Amino acid sequence: MADFHFIRPYWLFTLIGLIFALWLVARLKVNNTAWQKLLPAHLAEVLIKQPAKSTGLSLFAPALIGFLTIIALAGPSWQKLPQPVYQIARGSVLVMDMSYSMLATDVSPNRLTRARYKAIDLLDNINEGDIGLVAYAGDAFTISPLTTDINNIKLLLPSLSPDIMPELGSNPYAALALADDMLKNAGHLRGDIYWFTDGVDNEELTDLHEQAQKLGHKVNILGIGTKAGAPIKLTSGELLKDDNGAIVIPKLPSAKLAGIARSGKGNYHTISLDNSDIEKLVSGSLLDSNKDQSEDQNSQQQGTDNQSNTGDQWQEAGPYLLLLVLPLVLNYFRRGQLFSLVLPSLTTGLSTLLALSIGLVPVPSQANTLQDAWTDLWQTQDQQAQEKFGAEAYQEAAEQFADSQWRASAHYKAGNYEQALSGFQQSNSAEALYNQGNALAKLGRIDEAIDAYQQALNKQPDFTNAKANKELLEALKKQQEQQNQQDNKGDNNQEQNQQQNGDNAGKNSDGNNTENANSDNSSSENSDSESTEQDDSEQGADSGEQQSDNSNQSNNSQSNKSELDTPKDNSQQPAESGNEGNQEQTSEQTASDAMQQPDAQQPGEQAQTAAIDQASLAEQQDQEAAQKHQQILKKVTDDPYLLLRNKMQLEYQKRRHNNNGAKKKW
Repeated sequence: MADFHFIRPYWLFTLIGLIFALWLVARLKVNNTAWQKLLPAHLAEVLIKQPAKSTGLSLFAPALIGFLTIIALAGPSWQKLPQPVYQIARGSVLVMDMSYSMLATDVSPNRLTRARYKAIDLLDNINEGDIGLVAYAGDAFTISPLTTDINNIKLLLPSLSPDIMPELGSNPYAALALADDMLKNAGHLRGDIYWFTDGVDNEELTDLHEQAQKLGHKVNILGIGTKAGAPIKLTSGELLKDDNGAIVIPKLPSAKLAGIARSGKGNYHTISLDNSDIEKLVSGSLLDSNKDQSEDQNSQQQGTDNQSNTGDQWQEAGPYLLLLVLPLVLNYFRRGQLFSLVLPSLTTGLSTLLALSIGLVPVPSQANTLQDAWTDLWQTQDQQAQEKFGAEAYQEAAEQFADSQWRASAHYKAGNYEQALSGFQQSNSAEALYNQGNALAKLGRIDEAIDAYQQALNKQPDFTNAKANKELLEALKKQQEQQNQQDNKGDNNQEQNQQQNGDNAGKNSDGNNTENANSDNSSSENSDSESTEQDDSEQGADSGEQQSDNSNQSNNSQSNKSELDTPKDNSQQPAESGNEGNQEQTSEQTASDAMQQPDAQQPGEQAQTAAIDQASLAEQQDQEAAQKHQQILKKVTDDPYLLLRNKMQLEYQKRRHNNNGAKKKW
């Protein structure tokens, strides 16, 4: 309870107002009637019945309620809430030295290859937060911005080489400045810089020490190489030489690099065969970062402790005090009102519980009775029937409605039009008369329905529904009358038609007899004429036969004469030529028909050929586009080595500024 305090202590000032209010109430209870002012004090004591001296007891309950309520509003608290700890994502930048000295072979196979492997080990050990990659030689370049995708950086590491750097030399100052910009732009005011290098020049030591102190980030350095050093073997196989022709042998300045790491509040380790160097770098950086975070949290906690408590760090006990207020407030409910609400539910619950406890299950009728009793507590009969009416249980609603009009409406919906009509007739309002008309219309009593609508219109002339229904029934009545008249006319027409058909039948029989007699006479005449025609035809046939015989004889004589004068082949030429002519004509006709048939089928075939041509043209265009796409892709270089080199070359051309780094090649 040492931490007991009020989260909102200003509510305690309302206790003064509570005391003043209680004093006023007590004063009013003493002078509670107007006779106290009119009568003298000695007469008032005798004539006016004084209440029992229970003023203190009657004011105790409201005083306690007000006091507990004010204390609850003030927010008493003595226990802190556990606050979630948010760990800020780490920001790290890997700085790789890409000067030619990294090709020295004092570590196998060379310093650059070993640095790549150590970089992969470093990425695996960090494996959290944002990580970026910077490479430098004569100038510094961003190889990968800050990202959580470690695999992307691992893919870029094998492509790093001094040969892709746009400018030769060694400029770590620019590399550290670029790493600082990357971290600050990403919101990491305190990050980690892991610098893999094999040395610095003496000219840069002072600038690097000052820079490491001002960065605000931890500069962790991994020295690549040995103190003895080794020659630099270029990719061509030659050894790198200086301007004097001497072979360059770079050595690892461990002491210088360790001093820069101390200035940057980081750690320094020389490369080793195992993973101990990376583990020490990462573990030391983690310990320092956790220490810094704890210091920041402590400072923030001290700042919040010095400030006024706002209530979001402490568990408030005020709501629990309100539980004590509720029983006291219940006494001020209207007498009997609360009990009338609670008692039926308690009775129902206890009876059900008792039945279940002794193994009795209430029958459905009893259960329904209990349910109805519970429903009757909260809803009237009309309200319950209204719910059933809305649920389309019209018959049940009609039995439960107490209101005659609602009951009649339920009967109407249920199809009980006689009962609905009797219910609507209990009222003489315009709506009731309108409903009477509807019920009468359903019963087929059109005239009475029209009269009911007219009475509704007399009471309410602007009753549009009644007017519309009345006009509809009048039109229906008129239509029925017209139909009845047409039916009567139709019956009369049928009788007349039947009589006319009988008369026509007699006349037709007489006409048929006369026609049959005429047909007999005509048939006899036709038979006579046919006999005469047959005789004439026989005579003509005989004469024709004679003529044919004579013609045959003359033809035979001519043919015999021609056979003697000409060869047999020539005798058949006219007939053959005639046949050939016919064949040529038929072939020309078939050819013309064949030419005409495509013309007849031309619209459908043109549509098909057009669709085929469009499909083939689209396929051809797609193939050409795919070929062009493949040609463009073949022109694009997918080698990360070339991509990085071109990227840095373009960036270097944009910069074109004077660097402060060492100008030597290695």
